[in-house]
Amino acid sequence: MSQHIEIEFKNLITKEEFIRLSSYLQFHSEHFNKQVNHYFDTLDFSLKEQGCALRVRKKSTHFELTLKQPAPTGLLETNQTISETQANSMIKTGIVPPGPVEKALSPLLYNQDLHYFGSLTTIRAEKEYEGGLIVLDHSLYLSTEDYEIEYEVTDEKSGYEVFKDLLAQMNIPIRNTANKIMRFYTQKKAELGS
Repeated sequence: MSQHIEIEFKNLITKEEFIRLSSYLQFHSEHFNKQVNHYFDTLDFSLKEQGCALRVRKKSTHFELTLKQPAPTGLLETNQTISETQANSMIKTGIVPPGPVEKALSPLLYNQDLHYFGSLTTIRAEKEYEGGLIVLDHSLYLSTEDYEIEYEVTDEKSGYEVFKDLLAQMNIPIRNTANKIMRFYTQKKAELGS
């Protein structure tokens, strides 16, 4: 289990901007890897309403359960390695395996049940860039897809300047961008007609 504060800047980009950035950052097809996130919430999206997110991500040899919660700066992430059996059980039942994520999640649920809402597939490339980690994502979920650049840093102020300068250099406007799970849930609610 690990807990840490995640400070990242993100910006939705067009497919053309994604291609330009891939070239500028010297990403080639072999740099992109596929990852799948499985998302959970209550039927009335109470985690989303609290600014929280719960996912299971398949990593190369294991699965990682992650709860993201708002923090004064960035997001507080609680991570827990789980087995494939536990991941599959959680997808079927909505029951979180015992451990630190369950403990952190319990006060947020108000005795409501969790439900599996679907998956989001991301084709991702990442590399060190100017003291942080630059990430390009092409995500496919529900009936939509999008492209995004992220920059993960340890210092919010200097990281924002680097991110802003890169976007300006590439003639990409700054766009107010929700994180993936929020975009997923907004799309899910739209498709459910609520």
